[in-house]
Amino acid sequence: MSQVDPTVKRETCYIAGFVLIFSVIMELAFLLAGAWDITVLLGNLLGGLVAVGNFFLMGLTIQRALGKSEKDAAARMKLSQSLRLIMQLLFCAVGAAAPCFNLIASVVPLLFPRVAVMLRPLLNKKDKAEDA
Repeated sequence: MSQVDPTVKRETCYIAGFVLIFSVIMELAFLLAGAWDITVLLGNLLGGLVAVGNFFLMGLTIQRALGKSEKDAAARMKLSQSLRLIMQLLFCAVGAAAPCFNLIASVVPLLFPRVAVMLRPLLNKKDKAEDA
C-alpha cells in the first residue's frame, strides 16, 4: 500500500477537528435540552467516526486516482462514492437499529464535514489577511 499523502493527512485532521468541535456543540445542545444520555454520546461517536473515515477514504481515492487516465480516475471515483455511500447507509442503519445509539446523534455528524468544507475559504481568508 502506498503512503498517505501529507495533504490527505492534513485535510483529514482539519475535518476531524471540526467534527470534534461540532460534536461538542451538539452534545451541549442535547444537554441543555434535557435530552442527553449515554446513547447521544455513543451515537455522536459513531457518526463522527463514520464522517471522518468517509472523508479520509475519499482523500485516499483522490490520491490514487491522480496517476490514472481520466477514464480510469472517473471510474475509480464513481465506485468509491458509491461504496462510501453504502457504508454510510449501513452505519446509519446500525445507529437506527441498535438501542445503544441515539439516531439523531448518529446521523447529524455526517453533515459536519460539509459545513467544515464550506467554512474553509473563510478561514483561509483570515489566515492570508494575518500573513499580509
